[in-house]
Amino acid sequence: MGQAGAGENREPNPAAHVQQSRGPVLFMIVEHFRGGDPIPVYRRFRDQGRLAPDGLEYLGSWVTQDLAHCYQVMSCDDRALLDAWIDQWRDLVEFDVIPVLSSADVRALVADRL
Repeated sequence: MGQAGAGENREPNPAAHVQQSRGPVLFMIVEHFRGGDPIPVYRRFRDQGRLAPDGLEYLGSWVTQDLAHCYQVMSCDDRALLDAWIDQWRDLVEFDVIPVLSSADVRALVADRL
């Protein structure tokens, strides 16, 4: 049998029903330190702080063992706040931004399909 075409025989995406009005959106931010060098980033953080605007909440971060990347979770109601924060760091860091859901939220979204 051939493969189904794009969108055929697929169940609807439960995340499509998530309403942004439910509260802050969680973002997984993957930071790639330019040149793989964390020193300029941590120097600025030491001297100026996180530089996050009011309303952007830092939840936690983890740095790879080679010190070249940081995985950070932040939340806000307005994506413009996250973009303003990124603007403060883009000379030192390249960013990937992924909106995410907590496992508990996903469990609730798919509960009726289990």
